Amino acid sequence: MPDFTWRPANEALAQDVEAVFATGGAAKCRCQGLKVPGWIWRDTTQAERDAALLEQTACGTAGPTSGLLGYVDGEVAGWVAVEPRENYPRLWSRKQPWMRMDPELEGVWSVTCFVVGKDHRRSGLMYELAQATVEYGERVGAQVLEGYPIEPPPGKAVIWDEASVGLLQVFVEAGYEIVASPTLRRRVVRRELAGRS
Repeated sequence: MPDFTWRPANEALAQDVEAVFATGGAAKCRCQGLKVPGWIWRDTTQAERDAALLEQTACGTAGPTSGLLGYVDGEVAGWVAVEPRENYPRLWSRKQPWMRMDPELEGVWSVTCFVVGKDHRRSGLMYELAQATVEYGERVGAQVLEGYPIEPPPGKAVIWDEASVGLLQVFVEAGYEIVASPTLRRRVVRRELAGRS
């Protein structure tokens, strides 16, 4: 069995972050889709998104950071974005109903994006990364973790970049529960963490 480990991105090397984001749609977005104002491709340049990701991950510092890196047998293999919900301004500025749930709820951290390297897809790595969000959330004192996964219709598949928000089953396996189904495919899931009153 491959050995999976994870670490907050600020405890990792910037080269590891770059290696994960170097392929697929992640190479363009750099986890900025819910952070930048306006429309990401029209209103930001690639250089701005590249710089923003490196600043947000805060590699080699005490943090805070914007996500976790997953390693398989010591080799960087994946990423999951997880940080306080208020760090995602577009969750509040857009009109989709799943983006505006319970704005008064405190201590919510959002899990918004998964990136799995091409060599590690279909290996269960996304499940490992989802579980890592729970361990990390408890470590940093989050009260609630919230995700926005896709649940494809029975017998239907999703393309990889579409699944970057996570698949419902991945979150369920990590103990998240559905709290809303605002569209045919979109779910809002939450996991309450130890210490929440």
